[in-house]
Amino acid sequence: MSDKERGKKKNSHWPIKVFLMSIALSAVLSFFSSTALTGASYVIALLVLLAFIGLGIIFDMIGVAVTAADPRPFHSMAAHKEKGGREAVRLLSKANEVSSFCNDVVGDICGIVSGSTAAVIVTQLQEGLNTTSVLISIAVTALISGMTIGGKALGKKIAINDSTSVVYRVARMAHTLHLFR
Repeated sequence: MSDKERGKKKNSHWPIKVFLMSIALSAVLSFFSSTALTGASYVIALLVLLAFIGLGIIFDMIGVAVTAADPRPFHSMAAHKEKGGREAVRLLSKANEVSSFCNDVVGDICGIVSGSTAAVIVTQLQEGLNTTSVLISIAVTALISGMTIGGKALGKKIAINDSTSVVYRVARMAHTLHLFR
C-alpha cells in the first residue's frame, strides 16, 4: 500500500471523529452554559455569552494561523529541541484536521451555544421590561452577530499576518499541557 493510499485510509475516519467530538464538546459546553445561566443575573449571562464569543474567535484564529503558517521556523525549533517546536510541527502537519476542529467544531458550537445564551438574555430582558417586543430580540441578535463576525474578522487578520506567533503560542501551551506526548 502506498503512502497516498495509507493517508486516504487514515483520513477516512476523520468525519466520524469530528462527528463524535462535536457531540461530546457540544454536550459539555451546553451543560456549562445551562448550569451557569440557571437563575443567573444579566451580568452572569453576559459574561457567559462573551466567553463563548471569545472562545469562538480564539479558536478561529488558531485554525486560520495553522493553515497560513510557514513550517520552516518550527522545523528549526524542533531540531534545536526548543519548547513547542515539536508541537508546532505536529500542528502544521495536521493543518487540515486542526483547522477543521478549531474553525468548524469549536467555532460552530460556540456560535450555537451563544445563540441559546442570547435567547436566555432576550427572555430575561423581556421579563424585566414587561414586554414581548421583537425589537429586543433583533437588537440582541444584531449585537451578538456584529461582535462575533467583527471579532473573527479581526482575529483572521491577526492570524494571517502573525501566524508564526499564533502557532508558536498554541504549541507552547500544548507543550506545557503535554498534549502531544
